[in-house]
Amino acid sequence: MTSPALPHVHPTAIVSPEANLLPDVKIGPYTIIEGPVTLGPGCVIGPHVQLIGPLTMGANNEVGAGSVLGGAPQHLGYKGEVTAVEIGSGNIFREHVTIHRGMPVGAGPGTGVTRIGDRGFFMAGAHIAHDCVVGNDVILANAALLGGHVTVGDRAFISGNSAVHQFCRVGRLAFLSGASGSSKDIPPFWVMQDVNYVRGLNLIGMRRAGIPPAERTAIRKAYRIIYMTRPALPLSAALARIEAEVGEFPAVQELVEFIRTSKRGICGAHRLASDASDDESAAA
Repeated sequence: MTSPALPHVHPTAIVSPEANLLPDVKIGPYTIIEGPVTLGPGCVIGPHVQLIGPLTMGANNEVGAGSVLGGAPQHLGYKGEVTAVEIGSGNIFREHVTIHRGMPVGAGPGTGVTRIGDRGFFMAGAHIAHDCVVGNDVILANAALLGGHVTVGDRAFISGNSAVHQFCRVGRLAFLSGASGSSKDIPPFWVMQDVNYVRGLNLIGMRRAGIPPAERTAIRKAYRIIYMTRPALPLSAALARIEAEVGEFPAVQELVEFIRTSKRGICGAHRLASDASDDESAAA
C-alpha cells in the first residue's frame, strides 16, 4: 500500500491501490485504508482511522479519530472469508467507533454484510457487530453496543453504556435508556430501561417525527391495553383487542406486526412504568 499524491490525502496516510477515492475525499494523518474501500463524495476521514474493505460508504460521511470500520467479525466461526460493510450517506462516526463485517453466507445465519443506513449519529466508542442492519437517522450514544444480527429501525435511540443482545430487533422510534440492556425485542415507540423492562413511550420522538396526535393517542391506548389492563391479558388477546379498538392507524398496525413477528418476545413493564396517559409529559 502506498500514499497517493492526492491533494486531500495526508502524506502520512496509507491507502491501498484497491481503494476508490474521489478527489474531494479528505483523509487525515496516519489513517490506513486497506483493500477495496469505496468512499463517496464529500467523505471526511479523521486521523488514525482504519478502513478495511470490502467497505462501501456513500456521500458526506464523517469518521472520527481512532475508528475502525470493516474489521473482522468477533466470532469464533469466522475463518477469514471475504465479507463486507455497506454504509449509506450523511453519517457521523465519532472517535473510536467500531463496525464489523458480516459473517459469511452459509455460516449459520450469516448474511455476508453489515448494513448502516443514512444520517446516523454514532458517538464515541459505539460498536456495531457483524450482520447488523441499522436504519436511517439512528443514534447510538457513547459506548452503546449492538450484538451480532441486531436490526435497528429508523430514528431509534440507543443511549450511552447500553447494550442490545444479538438477534434482537429495535423498532422504529424506540428508545433504550442509558446503562440499560435488552435481550428481548424493543417494539416501535417503546422506552426501555434497566434490563428487559418497558418504562413508557417515546412520545416526544413520535411528535418530532410528525406522527399525528390521534395516532399518538392510539399508541398510548395500545400500550395501556398491553401493560395496564387488570387482570392482565394474554399477549395474543391484547393484540386482538388493540386491532379491534385502534387498528385503523398505521403506527398501531406497525406495532402489532412487530410484536406478532417477534421471536425473542417483548419485555414486561417496569415497576415505575408510566401509564402513558399524560400527553407529552410521558415521553422519554
